[in-house]
Amino acid sequence: QVQLVESGGGLVQAGGSLRLSCAASGRTFSNYAMGWFRQAPGKEREFVAAITWSGGNTGYADSVKGRFTISRDNAKNTVYLQMNSLKPEDTAVYYCAADRSGGYYYIDQKMYDYWGQGTQVTVSS
Repeated sequence: QVQLVESGGGLVQAGGSLRLSCAASGRTFSNYAMGWFRQAPGKEREFVAAITWSGGNTGYADSVKGRFTISRDNAKNTVYLQMNSLKPEDTAVYYCAADRSGGYYYIDQKMYDYWGQGTQVTVSS
């Protein structure tokens, strides 16, 4: 069992930056691939970024590529999402998720086993 708690969301102006954190409980965090997803008002939840258990492989949605960076610190049981050059269209609730496959990452949210409660990110124009 893995419990996930996101933090770091908030209100920022367009062009600004935020770093989201997702702290995981449980001793096997390093076995899990981790993903970030987001859901804007009136829209379906969508993939943002993911990282394998070792951090050796990462993937990004085209809409955030070059602006967002996912990373993890297995010693701290934490995964991060550094978000730069934020745009109003990045406004959403951001969720982290854990996938037991570990060595692969998926963009399909159905492949993830555990989810956090989400953190709100609002980007003003």
